[in-house]
Formats: sequence, structure tokens, C-alpha cells
Amino acid sequence: MTDDVKARGDLRPKAQAQTVTSLTVTLLFWASAFAGIRVGLESYSPGALILLRFLIASIALIIYACIVRLRLPVLSDIPAFFLFGFIGIAVYQAGLTFGEQSVSAGTASFLVASVPCFTALFARAFLKERLSIWGWAGIAISFLGVAVISFSNSSGFSFTPGSLLVLLASFSECIYFVFQKNYLKKYSSLELSAYTIWTATFFMLVFAPQLIQELPHASLQSTVAIFYMAIFPAAIANATWAITLSALPAAIATSFLNIIPILSLLIAWAWLREVPTVGELLGGLVIILGVLLVTMRGKQRQRKQALSVLDQDEIVQSV
Repeated sequence: MTDDVKARGDLRPKAQAQTVTSLTVTLLFWASAFAGIRVGLESYSPGALILLRFLIASIALIIYACIVRLRLPVLSDIPAFFLFGFIGIAVYQAGLTFGEQSVSAGTASFLVASVPCFTALFARAFLKERLSIWGWAGIAISFLGVAVISFSNSSGFSFTPGSLLVLLASFSECIYFVFQKNYLKKYSSLELSAYTIWTATFFMLVFAPQLIQELPHASLQSTVAIFYMAIFPAAIANATWAITLSALPAAIATSFLNIIPILSLLIAWAWLREVPTVGELLGGLVIILGVLLVTMRGKQRQRKQALSVLDQDEIVQSV
């Protein structure tokens, strides 16, 4: 055996360990964001929370951009990034955070998991991507799970406004996923994340008066939770997800994202002692079943091709 072969043999376990580590870190950080929002809401209003979180994330990304010399966007693309920042992050985060005032962290993660189904419908309408019969069945099943969660609480069946807000967040996110596709041919996922986070923070400045008023009186626990969400789920997890995608086929990597709602339930139980109702848990499992059908069997071309760029970055900024 040559030295070159030996070297490659020694590197393979290290590369595999790095991939497993990056994937695990990504899943855990993204899953923890739902519980982190609930902790932040103990002292902050939703608007103040998202502004503080993304101010910190923006500063962290500016430092990162200076270190790696992140290239500047093409001038003509800047209006699109402002639109993406507003729809894909500002509206999404507002819907999710305001929704979590009355929706548990685990339930919110299940509702957000329905994003691939919304995205598949929009891709069918605007990108002419064809769905198989399994894809349509998966969408129907997933929406059935959404209905179960949306009309379920601990006291029986009734309409839950918080669920509607989280669904609004998912809806805005899927619009972003569909229309960012062309730009992912020109920019990396990390570059696109940085540009949209910076522009989204601009729109969030409308909540500055609330943040200025609430920050001096907020608990340390809530403030630390927001710093955590800004640095780890928002910044570091995006980097580890890029590492994962560089090492694994997109179809395999994105299949692991379906684990996030389960991890979110466990984290919410350990951190917040939140226990989902039977209706919420049943609806969540139905959603995951539908999403699995859509992502694994939904596209007619998927058996011959890996997932498209749209699928690769489908959940990069959802938490």
C-alpha cells in the first residue's frame, strides 16, 4: 500500500467524523431555536426579540465577512435581497415569534416542518416543477396534520391564532425559497444568508423603540437566550450546514432535517418542561409523514437526480 493510499485511508474516518459533527451541530442548534424564542419572550416583546437577535447576528456576520473577505453583491441584485430579507426573514421571524406567544416550541417546529409542502406547491405553480401522485398525497397528508394542530389545544378543539401566525411564517418562507433559486446559481448559501439577514435587520429597526425600552429591564436569562440564538442557530449553524452540504449529497443531507421537530420537542421538554398535547403530537407526526412523502417521492424527476438547489438550501434560514 502506497503512502498516498494510506494517507487517504487515514483521512476518510476524519472526514466522516467532521461530517457527522457538522450535521449534528446543525440539527441541535436549529432545533433549540424554538425553545430559545420562548425563553426570550419571557422578558421581551416579539418585535424587540427579533431585532436584538438579528442585530447581534448581523454584527457577527459583518465580522465573519471581513475575515473571509466575503464578496459584495452585484449592485442590480440588491433590491432583490431587500425583498428576500423582508419576506424570507423579517416576515417569517415576526410570524414565528408572535405565534410562539401562544404556541409551544415543539408545536411551532412541527408547523414549520410543513414548509417543503408549501414550497412544492409554489414550485409547481411558478417553476413548473411536476409533482408525482406521491407528492400530492404527501401535501394532503401534511396539511391534514396542520389542521389537527391548528384546531387543537389542551382543552379540546378550538381555533388557535398562534398556529395561524406560524403558518403565515411558513408561507412567507416558502415564497422566499422559490424565488431565491436563480440567485443561488450566482451566490453561495452563506453569501445569500448574509445579504438577506442584513437587509432583514434594516426592516426590523421599526421595533427599535421597544427594544430600547425593554432591554434595561429584561432578565439575564432571556437576554442570554437571544444572544445564543443569534450566534449559534443563526450564524454558526449556517456555516456547519454549508460544511454538511459540501460533504453529503443534498438529498441525503436534507432528509435529516425532518429530525428537527423531534429534537425540538425533546429540547423544549428539557429546557422549558413543555409537554405537547396528544392532538399536537399526532398532528406533528402526520406532518412529518407528509413531508417525507413530498421530499422523498414527490418529484417525478427525483429518482434520477439529486435535489435541486432549491432543496439544498430549503431550511437554511428558517430558525
